[in-house]
Amino acid sequence: MSKNLADEIKSGALAKLGARDENSAHLAQGIIEQAVAKNIETVRLVFADQHGILRGKTVATRMLKSAFSSGIGVPSTLLLKDTSHRTVFDVWSGDATETLSGMDTLLGGASDVLLVPDPTCFHPLPWSPHSAILMCDVIDRAGAAIGFSSRNVLQTAEDQMRGAGFEAIFGLEVEFQIFQKTDAALDHEHATIPPKAIETRNLTQGWQYLTDTRYSEAEEILDTLRRFAEELGLAPRSMEVEMGPSQFEFTFDPSSPMIQADRFVLFRTMVKEVCAQRGLHATFMAKPKLANAVANGWHIHQSLLDIKTGVNLFMSQDNKLTSHASGWIAGLLKHAPASCLLTTPTVNGYKRFSEFQLAPNRITWGADNRGAMIRALLYPDDTASRIENRVADTTANPYYAFAAQILGGLSGITSGAAAPPPTRTPYAKGATQLPDNLSAAIDAFEDSSLFRTALGDEFVDYLVHLKRAEWQRYLMTVSEWEQAEYFNLF
Repeated sequence: MSKNLADEIKSGALAKLGARDENSAHLAQGIIEQAVAKNIETVRLVFADQHGILRGKTVATRMLKSAFSSGIGVPSTLLLKDTSHRTVFDVWSGDATETLSGMDTLLGGASDVLLVPDPTCFHPLPWSPHSAILMCDVIDRAGAAIGFSSRNVLQTAEDQMRGAGFEAIFGLEVEFQIFQKTDAALDHEHATIPPKAIETRNLTQGWQYLTDTRYSEAEEILDTLRRFAEELGLAPRSMEVEMGPSQFEFTFDPSSPMIQADRFVLFRTMVKEVCAQRGLHATFMAKPKLANAVANGWHIHQSLLDIKTGVNLFMSQDNKLTSHASGWIAGLLKHAPASCLLTTPTVNGYKRFSEFQLAPNRITWGADNRGAMIRALLYPDDTASRIENRVADTTANPYYAFAAQILGGLSGITSGAAAPPPTRTPYAKGATQLPDNLSAAIDAFEDSSLFRTALGDEFVDYLVHLKRAEWQRYLMTVSEWEQAEYFNLF
């Protein structure tokens, strides 16, 4: 490998745009050398889109130098699609302001944006040994960051937190299901947008929470997923049999929000791909429409550190909330309705908010209470003191969801807010309800001064437009309920 490779990379088009510096050029050279040494044939250049789904292009390894120096162009419409993969913004009218202001570079005829490979996020794939994933950032052709791109949104929130003198440590608990595939729905008539749902049956019967014999029944696939997660550097901590049939949970070592968001999307991708290779179907859908299926939640553990001392600011010397913990909880509660669009982004997710099912439906906090929205795990002199937000589900874009936690919690601290008394009865009628459908969450987010101030009008208006298109499609679909209610009657 040429000693001048790093010099060539740092003098390329990305460097001229300010998107590649000397340090990252040397790291890039190391990645290219590693790929050659490991006989990697193809590299998947991917970014997390607005739904937290990895998209991008696969290139031959010999193209890595060009990718690191000049980036890779992909259609901007990848950033403009809803969950059905429809482009829901007008890219052909020639007048971007009719759709959203500030998006001229993305709305002009499906033009390109650039993927900028991040040399710190290179992962050879243990389930596909000839290939690797290389995570990317997204910029426009002029080199400007795209305000609503996933990593940029979280980076903006983290920068504001650090500016206030804090760092955060987040933990991951991810629930999902693995089913045996009985019909892949590959007939031509099933290739709709979105496609027909595949058909499945259970991998295990379940309904034996944390029962060891149920783990044994699924040990082969769970061991495979754990080993691959370890090889990817995702730091899995525990593998658990969850509540429902064929439902499992992985937890991971605590880390910074950006690292955890990258871990989340890599883990979700890995689980789906590895299971598909084995004739299985993994789903992270919040509440699958399957007999006896249990909802999938995503519990976001979070603690706050003093940026200078590293002290956990949620750790108390007694049984009282510290001022920082109290303010953080107060902020999360105050902004919970608006944050729901970022933590529960689908029509289906709101059907998880039901009473007495270990999922919240009201805006409350409690001390180690699994029915409350915020479960406080705060004990005297416990360096692992943290709070757990139980509102999210595993369809969330983790970059957006983490940004919501940071900005909501930080606003409570900076405004001097204090948490209300904790609840012992999280489903009692007196507490304010969380939004009970996607439309209500969209309205709350659109009206949020917090997110408009912290992330900009462009981001808020963009996400509102995107999710309203999804909601409108849902409303215009004739449901089974309507057919049963009216078809015979009228």
